[in-house]
Amino acid sequence: MKMKTTLAEDAEEMMPSDSPQDEAENGAPVKVKRSKPEEAGGEEEVFRPVKLSRSDLYRPPTAEELNQLKEAENLFHCSLLKMQMEELLKEVALSERRKKQVDSFIQTVSNLLQTVPQSPEVELGDLSWLSGAVKVPFLLVPKASKGKFHMAPPASVNLIGSFPLGTCTKPRITVDLAVTIPADVLHPKDVLNQRYPRKRALYLAGLAQHLTSSSEIGAMRYSCLHGNRLRPLLLLTPPGKDSSSFTVRVHACPPPGFFKPSRFHPQRNNIRTEWYTGLQASQPESSEPPTPHYNSSVLGDLLPRAHLQFLSAVSSQCSAFADGVALLKVWLRQRELDQGTGCFNGFLASMLLAYLLTTHRVSNSMTAYQLLRNSLNFLASTDLTVNGITLAKDPDSTAPALAEFQGAFQVVFVDPSGHLNMCADMTACTYKQVQHEASLSMQFWDDPTVDGFHALLMTPKPMIRTSDHIFQLCELVKLQSSCKKLNLLSELMDHSGNYVHTALPFILSLLQRGLGERIRLLTHSLSPDPEWSVESEAPKHKAQPPLSFGLILRPELAASVLERGPPADGPKAAEFRQLWGSRSELRRFQDGAITEAVLWKGETTCEKRLVPREIITHLLQLHADIPDSSVRYVGAMVDDVVKMGREVPSTGEEESLKVVQSYDDLSRKLWQLEGLPLSITSVQGAHPALRYTQVFPPVPLKLDYSFFDREKTARSLVPKAGKPCPAYITPITVICHMEGSGKWPHDRIAIRHIRAAFHISLGQLLSKHHHYTCRPCPTHLDVWKDGLAFRIQVAYHREPQVLRETVNAEGLLVVRDNEEAQALEMATIHRPLLTSTLHGLQQQHPCFGAVCRLAKRWLGAQLFSEDIPEDTADLLVASLFLQPAPFTPPGSPQVGFLRFLHLLSSFDWRNNPLVVNLNNQLTAADYTEIKNDFMASRESLPVMFVATPKDKKLSLWTKQAPSVQMLQRVVMLAAESLKALEPQLMDGNQTQDVRVAMRPPLDAYDVLIHLNPKQVPLLSQAVDPPAATFSRGVMSGSVAQSGGALPVIDYSPVSLYLAELREAFGDLALFFCDPYGGTVIAVLWKPKAFSPVPFKTSQMFARHVQVTGEEAHTVPNVEAILEDFRVMGKGLVKSVEARTEKWAF
Repeated sequence: MKMKTTLAEDAEEMMPSDSPQDEAENGAPVKVKRSKPEEAGGEEEVFRPVKLSRSDLYRPPTAEELNQLKEAENLFHCSLLKMQMEELLKEVALSERRKKQVDSFIQTVSNLLQTVPQSPEVELGDLSWLSGAVKVPFLLVPKASKGKFHMAPPASVNLIGSFPLGTCTKPRITVDLAVTIPADVLHPKDVLNQRYPRKRALYLAGLAQHLTSSSEIGAMRYSCLHGNRLRPLLLLTPPGKDSSSFTVRVHACPPPGFFKPSRFHPQRNNIRTEWYTGLQASQPESSEPPTPHYNSSVLGDLLPRAHLQFLSAVSSQCSAFADGVALLKVWLRQRELDQGTGCFNGFLASMLLAYLLTTHRVSNSMTAYQLLRNSLNFLASTDLTVNGITLAKDPDSTAPALAEFQGAFQVVFVDPSGHLNMCADMTACTYKQVQHEASLSMQFWDDPTVDGFHALLMTPKPMIRTSDHIFQLCELVKLQSSCKKLNLLSELMDHSGNYVHTALPFILSLLQRGLGERIRLLTHSLSPDPEWSVESEAPKHKAQPPLSFGLILRPELAASVLERGPPADGPKAAEFRQLWGSRSELRRFQDGAITEAVLWKGETTCEKRLVPREIITHLLQLHADIPDSSVRYVGAMVDDVVKMGREVPSTGEEESLKVVQSYDDLSRKLWQLEGLPLSITSVQGAHPALRYTQVFPPVPLKLDYSFFDREKTARSLVPKAGKPCPAYITPITVICHMEGSGKWPHDRIAIRHIRAAFHISLGQLLSKHHHYTCRPCPTHLDVWKDGLAFRIQVAYHREPQVLRETVNAEGLLVVRDNEEAQALEMATIHRPLLTSTLHGLQQQHPCFGAVCRLAKRWLGAQLFSEDIPEDTADLLVASLFLQPAPFTPPGSPQVGFLRFLHLLSSFDWRNNPLVVNLNNQLTAADYTEIKNDFMASRESLPVMFVATPKDKKLSLWTKQAPSVQMLQRVVMLAAESLKALEPQLMDGNQTQDVRVAMRPPLDAYDVLIHLNPKQVPLLSQAVDPPAATFSRGVMSGSVAQSGGALPVIDYSPVSLYLAELREAFGDLALFFCDPYGGTVIAVLWKPKAFSPVPFKTSQMFARHVQVTGEEAHTVPNVEAILEDFRVMGKGLVKSVEARTEKWAF
């Protein structure tokens, strides 16, 4: 079917068009010869090939065509990005059908509004005229207010905003309707003491009451314009099935020019202290504090029609204006910046583009993509918190100067009238976030190795996945006491009692001072626009979700426990002491300086990561009266699953460091050994613990000899029968390359013998010089050092080549690749190189190892350790740090883990290679080559393709696994885990249990083999470790550096049992287990194995015969297989549970 469609589409493309529009798009019209249709038969027209004249064939491209070609080459890296953006614009544009629906509904609403009945004039506080259940959408605090009010039909009803301008986009379609309050309802002095906002709210309540009786209106609700309680809105939806398709926002506005704009100067006062507090004023009116936010709220209602006219005039000059705004809106939406209080909304996006066009920073002939790029470039390079901008070309004499706006507001962008700051409610932090995002976007846009379209416009950036740490203020009512403590009465009056928005800028600047260089960026959530029923009272200020704050950290400074201040006798010492209070103390430093300093507690890396939490809780308690209990810090909740059982909690960094230090010492001693027939050319670590990514790094063990028996010959320790399985001892692999020499044999067996001899020789020398306990084997040498087991493997660089060489019957040398040679190459060349590269990455990004540990703990817990092995998982995590677009590299383990889950669940594994640019060795040309090679041989390549600088074509790390089915399951479970984890981290009211993402769903498996916990050596590492623990033959106390008996290394009954099961029944079933303390082996039957096969005596293993008529077939004998599971695992297996009825007996 698919093929037919494609052919049909191709045929359509080949057919010439006769519409003038298509001719215009394709350049000059081309004459097409057509054969005449048959008169009688009515057959289809037959199209002949177009014959072009020589001049047409070689006609030079037009200016427009040249422009498009240049644009595709320069601006988009490739024409694909251009096409993707064009498709996106089609997706977000409103269809003609939807526009007609909106027009029809607007007409209905307008007609209904014209029939609003008159009501008698009453006092402003008298609500008796408002009958029925409809409430006023306003918090009437204080209650008393002068003035009269009566209901009357609107003077006019006009469309404003994005819909008439043509910049309205999906998915949230909102249409703005301005309803003009008649002049006789208002009074010129209504700007004082909230009289106008109250009349506006009463007028909306009157409209709501009138519309409730109409069946032509669907659900009605109240809301506020960008969370501003002084500007309530009435939300209308169409009735029936279209109710969710769009929303009409009804704004009540004064008649144009009703109030003088000069009344709303940012330094004027329009709310009297005496009226607001109810106390007799002792100060004259001239000394009243200015109310710039209140003034801009009222002034904002006067200007929407003027703004629409201005934007219409600008957009008529620039054909791509609407598309440019649409792209900017999508960009803002993906970053959660376009909704809520003080947001960078679509209106500001339109005004920004208008500013760039009117100041000739962009040209009217530019395309939408160029407009987006220039807008982002402008945002990235212009700080509106320092230098405001204005659209007013020649403002009148009463308009405030930019400096006056700058003194009253944090962010300044003045409208064309010169009187209104359109960013009045925006905090400096929000604008800094916009700036930061724009700057990041420009970096990715210019990087040809990044998929710019996805990074810019398709990847959502929720706060939980963007910020390294997050904290929330849960009880917002506590901000009332903050306003008192910070002495913010005049600001509270300005914000009409909204203590949340009053305190927020002061809390942000306090935190910014306290955190200083530790953070790159401080962001905060934008309070969502409240929505409530027309029959409910307006919600209180505290009735909103907790305020969330995001920190993007500087990892190198964030975890510092010392805050060093100015010299004790310096001018800034008092300021430092005032900021830190009792935590500030005088300290003398090694350089002899005596300065103020603050010392935070933190011994391990995981404690030091939470120093920002200590700073934040201390400052909020000291300066804003916000208790510790009201602050919910979400910085390291997920880290608990890799914490190691100690008095001092650790997430493995200190343990990894001990292993690396011990390895460095061993490496040095190996280099210094004398008396070997050949010298050592390199010593390389090849174990995850040596790159800080082992989930639970090996810890030095002091063995309790009474727990073990002694083996007779070597006096090694062996487990006693009847005792629990001893502690698992991880062999830390070290590859030791010997120099090349003509004396190395060319026979594979002989090379192995030589290697075994080297193992014996190395063991003897280490025992003799350093007294290490060693046990040589043909394949390796085990060394017991510092309570850790190192497994040294001697390697010869030509051995893989020797393994590939064979001599055929004719005596010719044949070189053929084979799995044995590949495995040896992987162990002795690729893995050591990867280990040293990732060790370097850990030095650059301190939380890289912790993210790997969390990622691999999740893979293990979800039973995927065999499908995505350790090396692959480490590479996937490395890609998050090396290609973080559209984010910054993770600065905490938690955010790195969430991005890892997002990568697994959202990456297009089918159509794209994941390129991990280790050491930044790949160029843009390499990326193109990798992508082209991948597309050319997709069918023969692994389903998960991971390319590195040393492995561009084969994806060595994922060659064996995962399979298509397992990758699908990984993708699904990663998406589900993310869905369970992110809302829980952001919502303190949900049950707080991050381990829910680590518990595997066992419903999909056919058989569960339950193991005896006593024989599971890593039981303490389980996701939910049992309360009862077993003695594992380990004592507490310091570990001897050398000597002592050698225990059994790498002894895990569970792994050995799993290997036996896979060898015996691998053709019938798949076996899964959590390697970190899992007590269940999950079994999944292979469906193909259960189809009957003809009877053969040689193929009767685990099968029984079924006779149907004349034919005898064999099928797997499930009952016997389950019995075999028990027998093979005697002592380890507690029970076998058959879960699927199909196989149960």
